[in-house]
Amino acid sequence: MSRKQPKRTAGKMVKTAIAGFFIFAIVGSVGLGVASADPDDELARAGAFGFDSTTNESTLTSRATNAATTTDSSSGVVREQSMLASTSQRNVDSGLKMIDAKEKAEQERIAADNIAVFERVESKKAMQGVVSAPAPTVDAASDVQVEPAEKQSEPVEADVQEEPLMEYNLPAIDWSVGREAFVAEWSARIDAYLAGSPLSGYGTTFAEAAWENGIDPRWSPAISNTESGKGSVCFLPHNAWGWGSSAWGDWDTAIRAHVAGLASGYGYSLTPEGAAAYCPPHAADWYNKTLAQMASI
Repeated sequence: MSRKQPKRTAGKMVKTAIAGFFIFAIVGSVGLGVASADPDDELARAGAFGFDSTTNESTLTSRATNAATTTDSSSGVVREQSMLASTSQRNVDSGLKMIDAKEKAEQERIAADNIAVFERVESKKAMQGVVSAPAPTVDAASDVQVEPAEKQSEPVEADVQEEPLMEYNLPAIDWSVGREAFVAEWSARIDAYLAGSPLSGYGTTFAEAAWENGIDPRWSPAISNTESGKGSVCFLPHNAWGWGSSAWGDWDTAIRAHVAGLASGYGYSLTPEGAAAYCPPHAADWYNKTLAQMASI
């Protein structure tokens, strides 16, 4: 009995060692499986640690919800960007419409002003009896100039005539072209007329003042020649027109004041009656000289 007992003990030890080896192998295999699994793979971790199918289904649902949330969030950003782009485009369109509306309003205002000036000038001419000869027209078919059919001279009172008066036959001024075209044309013509004189370069001032006051733009420049040789010999500072006892500090102010004075005191343009009031001692001579100068502008 005592000699067989060691053999049984040794057998138990062998069996215990073999069982331990298999347990170690199984545990090692499980550990390796867990370590090699994708750390982001929740199903792998769940399976490795024995989670049941309910847990797996919950995990799948959670992942799907997260994906949906991400998708919604992404599409929300897209929608937000789209809304910003749409709002920006609306703002640009609205701004352009406002600019167009302002430009249209300004054009309408200019057109209304032009019409008002034209009507005021025609009224002045009618009241004063000034009738300018119409400008020569061109026959489109023959390309030959056609002279006006009639030439009307200004009626002259007997007590005004000191010498024969020149026929009033100045070309008509086109007031229908609007302020911009009017000023551009008459600025150039008056500048050419005043070249080399102290009033040289003030054509625009004369033209603007004439438009604003509705009078013949040739009138004031012509008087400056009759009275002072276009400003060469002034009896008072910047008074090129023999205008009362007035003096000015600069030509621009003087020109505008004289043109406004002609408009308020003498009407639209030169007449024998106006000449008699402006220069009583030598009205006819003054009238003829001034009219000749107006015709040269």
